[in-house]
Amino acid sequence: MRQRTKTILTLSLGAVIGAAAIISFSFRERNEAEEPVSVNDNGRLQYKWYAPELPRNVQFAGEKVPLERWEVREALDRELLVNSYSHSQTLYALKLAKRYFPMIEERLKANGVPDDFKYLCVAESHLQNQTSRAGAVGFWQFMKDTGPHYGLVINDDVDERYNVRKSTDAACMYLKQAHAKFGSWTAAAASYNCGQGGYNGHSTFQQVNNYYETMLPEETMRYVFRIVALKYIISNPERMGFMLQPEDEYKPVKTRTVKVTSSISDLAQWSIDNGSSYKMLKTLNPWLRSRKLPVPAGKSYDIELPAS
Repeated sequence: MRQRTKTILTLSLGAVIGAAAIISFSFRERNEAEEPVSVNDNGRLQYKWYAPELPRNVQFAGEKVPLERWEVREALDRELLVNSYSHSQTLYALKLAKRYFPMIEERLKANGVPDDFKYLCVAESHLQNQTSRAGAVGFWQFMKDTGPHYGLVINDDVDERYNVRKSTDAACMYLKQAHAKFGSWTAAAASYNCGQGGYNGHSTFQQVNNYYETMLPEETMRYVFRIVALKYIISNPERMGFMLQPEDEYKPVKTRTVKVTSSISDLAQWSIDNGSSYKMLKTLNPWLRSRKLPVPAGKSYDIELPAS
C-alpha cells in the first residue's frame, strides 16, 4: 500500500511539473523580431526577407575567393541574394543534382578537372537541356559551331550537346585547354562565359592575369560569383533554407545500354522491338533529334533504355 501511494505521488508530481512547463512556455514573451511574418494594422500579413549570411571563407577549384576585398564580397553577396530567393529554380536544381551529379562528378574526375566545375554546369543550365537565345544547347551550353571542336557530333539526326556524358567530356576538354592557357581554374571558368579570346583580350590590355583584378563584360563579371554562390547553396541547402527530404530527390534512372552499329530507319519500331517505347527512348536519349539514326561505317552509338 505504501509503495502504491509513493507511485501515485510520483506520477502526480510529474504531471504538475509538466503542466507548469507547458503553461510557462505558452505565456513566454515572444520576440517578434524572430517571427518570419508580422501582421500590419490593416490585418494583412507582411513577410520579412533576410539577406543570406556570407561565408567567411570560400574557395573555387582550390583557389581562394578574396572576400577581404569589398567589391568581391559584394559581388558574391549579390549572387547569393539572387539564387537564394529564386526558390523554385534553386529547389529544382537541388532535386536534379541528386540524379546528375554522380555521373558529372565521375567524368570530371576521369578528365582531371576539379569537382567544383559541376556548379558551372548548374550556372549554365540548372541541369536541364535548355537552349539559350544565342543558340547554345544542353547542360553545358555549347554553340553549334563550337561543339565539333571538342568532339561532339552535331547534325539533323544527332546532337551530342544533349548527351550529358559526352558534353561533360567536351566541357572538360575546353576547361583543361583554358587552364593550360591562363594558369588558373577561375580564369578558365570565366573564359567559359566570354571565350578564351575574349578573356585573353581583356586581361592582356589591362596587364593583369587575375580574374578578380580584371574588368570584364558584366555577364562574365558576375559569372564566377554565380558559380561560387550556387556551390555554397547546394553544399549547404538546409543552412540556406532549402529543406529537401530524401524522398523529394530525383534519383538516377536505372538503364541498360544498347550499342548500335548499323543505321535505324524507324526509331519508334526499334524501341518497341527492344522492349521500350518511342517516348522513353527520346526521354533517355535527347541527343536523338529525328525519327531515324544513320550510323556511318565504323561508327557506333550507345542508346540508353529502361533497365526493366
